[in-house]
Amino acid sequence: MDLSPFEKDNSVSCRLASQIPDVCKMEDCCLGIDEAGRGPVLGPMVYGICFCPVSKKEELKSSKVADSKTLTEAERENLFQKLDEANSYVGWALQILSPNTISTSMLQRTKYNLNALSHDTAIGLVQYALDSGVQLKEVYVDTVGPAEKYEQKLSHIFPGINVTVRPKADSLFPIVSAASICAKVARDRVVKGWNFAEELGDVETDYGSGYPNDPKTKAWLLKYLDPVFGYPQFVRFSWSTAQTLMDSKAVAVHWDDDEEDGEKTAQRQGNKSMLSYFGASAGGNEQNHQTHRFFTERRLKSLSTL
Repeated sequence: MDLSPFEKDNSVSCRLASQIPDVCKMEDCCLGIDEAGRGPVLGPMVYGICFCPVSKKEELKSSKVADSKTLTEAERENLFQKLDEANSYVGWALQILSPNTISTSMLQRTKYNLNALSHDTAIGLVQYALDSGVQLKEVYVDTVGPAEKYEQKLSHIFPGINVTVRPKADSLFPIVSAASICAKVARDRVVKGWNFAEELGDVETDYGSGYPNDPKTKAWLLKYLDPVFGYPQFVRFSWSTAQTLMDSKAVAVHWDDDEEDGEKTAQRQGNKSMLSYFGASAGGNEQNHQTHRFFTERRLKSLSTL
């Protein structure tokens, strides 16, 4: 699994894929869909698909694929290697949704929640498989939201394909288990090797599971919260966990409108203006100044997408 396309710019989403086995272009195929990293406040969410000929279902099952959450990291890595080596009849594709993509999508003016983003990502991966020539006849999906409604939605979009949406599909259907393993292995590797674009020095990488209730994750979020510029792009700043910490620990910012000067507005409300922080840091450490400038440019870039 070559993650370099995503690592070159982990602020945006990226699709990775294996070669399409020739047999998948000639025989009826089944495809499974699952995700990894839906809940964490840190790192990306990864959607994965895995597909193979219907005639190879039992062979896939015999490889002992299972729900990735029930496996150790070493077991997942071993099973992914087996899947990758079975490239004569197994194919996979991944969509890595960066934390920045997730947060800016959820906070844009037009409501776009995580379920809608998940549905659209899954649909995009199925369409990718079809566009690549995979002869899909069966699709199995771990549900997001009500299973019956999601199944109807997918069946309408992809007529002629037998769609099955079930809760815990990754423990019911080996092809979904395989997709789960691909997604989880990719997310684990990305999180472990995350490249921080911000100038943060030697970053502590023991951030725990990334889930909001993990004490290590909470400690990391507190340590790397900049009181003015918020969090590095590794953090999903749309998550309530991050927003609560920013509200309680960060400096309040007033976004003035065009009708009133920002400095005057800040003075009237008894606050410091954004410009005052740059003035205070002008004679300080040059690295801090560069870091502040980087965060400002990044925030303005993010806001321009809303």
